[in-house]
Amino acid sequence: MNKNVIVITGPTASGKSDFALKLSDMAEIEIISADSRQIYKYLNIGTAKPSDLELQKVQHHLVDYLEPDEDFSAGKFATAATQVIDDIITRGKIPVVVGGTGFYIKALFEGLSDVNEFDSDETEKVRAELDKILREKGKDFIYSMLLEVDYESAARYNDKNPRRLIRALEYNRLTGAKLSDTFGTENPSNLIPIYYVINPPRQELYKRINDRTELMFRNGLLKETVSIIERGFSPDLNSLNTVGYKECISLIFGEIPPERAIELTKQNTRRYAKRQVTWMNQIKNYREIARPSNLILEEMLNSYHNTEKK
Repeated sequence: MNKNVIVITGPTASGKSDFALKLSDMAEIEIISADSRQIYKYLNIGTAKPSDLELQKVQHHLVDYLEPDEDFSAGKFATAATQVIDDIITRGKIPVVVGGTGFYIKALFEGLSDVNEFDSDETEKVRAELDKILREKGKDFIYSMLLEVDYESAARYNDKNPRRLIRALEYNRLTGAKLSDTFGTENPSNLIPIYYVINPPRQELYKRINDRTELMFRNGLLKETVSIIERGFSPDLNSLNTVGYKECISLIFGEIPPERAIELTKQNTRRYAKRQVTWMNQIKNYREIARPSNLILEEMLNSYHNTEKK
């Protein structure tokens, strides 16, 4: 059985979803969302979730899958996505993974280990900051920091080994995810990813991010955030610790004015996109796309049908 999977990834606002929808005009595909926030119900505007019309056009999986207060991890994603992909292939359709949550994609195809390396200037900066805190305030303080952001890792490292504590905090700051999300995902699947990375020129991407941020606020991102809280969900939930929502929460509680919320959302989204690009540079054997085209869509389909596991 063909175990190939088309993967369309790239930084936020790069046009991944639109490109996947165009592919659906040429072949029978189903989309598996690799977005750690689109998986939650009610988080629509701030996650750029597909519209109802788009969801009707193409079957999407792992979208609107959980309540905002339900926990999810890379390991759970890998398990759920593998089951979905096997079913899609069995039914004779093409599975297409679409999203920019790198640790989900890595967990699905490669597995994850407790230690993930990030090659960037930001890594050195974060590590230096945490080392300074360790020197000045000690390992107990570092441990309390980890308890706040990743209780599961703190429980595993209750011997308070400073290197392990700092690595877990470093992972959280660099990815926005918990290192404990990777526990139990060491074994890769037998699926064969065919990677396409949409990576527009930097200034073009940043303009898209800025424009989309302003559109989100005009379309009611603040109102959506208020409605989620009014449903009884805590503003401290991990699902709401997301660019756009966390700035709106600060606005709701009077910590920042509206103009600042918009600017912070733009700035933090650009930073997130930079981290995504750093992860994508670690992918092996991918086709980088500056501007998607029908020719590349045809190439995708040819690769899907012709690539065999070596």
